[in-house]
Amino acid sequence: MTKRKSVWAQLVPASGDALVSLAQAYEAGGVEGVWAPQMFGAPFSTLAAVAPTTQRIKLGTGIALAFVRSPLETACSAIDLDLISNGRVVLGLGSSAQSQIEGSFGSTYGKPLAHMREIVGMIRAIVARGHTGELEQLEGEYHRLDLSHFRLLQPAPRSEIPIVLPAVFPKACAQAAEIADGLLGHPLWNEAWIEREVIPNVKAGLERGGRARSDFSLNVSIFTAIADDRREAIEDSRATVAYYSQSPQYLRYFEGIGFGREAAAIQAAFARGDLAAMAGACPDAMVESIAVIGSADEVRARVEQRAAQADAITPVVPHYGLSPEKSAAYTRRIAETFYE
Repeated sequence: MTKRKSVWAQLVPASGDALVSLAQAYEAGGVEGVWAPQMFGAPFSTLAAVAPTTQRIKLGTGIALAFVRSPLETACSAIDLDLISNGRVVLGLGSSAQSQIEGSFGSTYGKPLAHMREIVGMIRAIVARGHTGELEQLEGEYHRLDLSHFRLLQPAPRSEIPIVLPAVFPKACAQAAEIADGLLGHPLWNEAWIEREVIPNVKAGLERGGRARSDFSLNVSIFTAIADDRREAIEDSRATVAYYSQSPQYLRYFEGIGFGREAAAIQAAFARGDLAAMAGACPDAMVESIAVIGSADEVRARVEQRAAQADAITPVVPHYGLSPEKSAAYTRRIAETFYE
């Protein structure tokens, strides 16, 4: 565990025994919480599997896709999980890429900032007053909920469940600071982007919402590859950086950090289905700008620099294309470096 930052870990779908064992190890290691990403199904089931077997760690949906289900379903899933876990849920909600939401899920994407603002407002209302019968109609541009006959069986365990939003770009950072309880930074962020784009927009969003910095948590996710063999760690991280670079929506981010040409080449290779060319178009400099790579001491120092203005960190293994054995080795080194 770092001295100044709380540390979170990632929990991906696995067998029940494996999930319980890993979650209990994280709790024993002193992590503040675990994020369960939406891989295919919603992350609530993964977290429900470990909730009764842990006592302290926070359970974060990191990130549940907000646009692919009704706000009522999302709110009720969060309430149920909060009941199972005795009030340890952090509800992370993300918009994802338009191509995934509309193509894979067949759902409405719309204007993502406006859509997310509407969903957050509805979820907060359901958590706070879903048991009272007061809500009746919740109407917005994207969702119309007739709750005139809806009642929670009892009040939610908490009248407010913390909501965390992810972001890549400045406007999303500002919106998270204005309407959410926290921001989960994208692992593509590098130090320059955080200093130039993230921190000023978090400040602007807090001011717009009339909130103090202490009301808000910034958690920075970081691709982390700890190894004495630097060349091996770079090669092991390359496929992940290339994979996360393939969305056309992210091109302006890469242009902003000086790798626009490389990202465009990766995206063109992805469109052709040429995975080898994707990795080939991702140079060492791009990998090392995004992923934190090196010995334990080097990684510790670089993470401290990247998260200088953050409240928490989430070191994650650059998992794409790695064997289970290598993923386990990198996971172990993260634990040895950052957990208690």
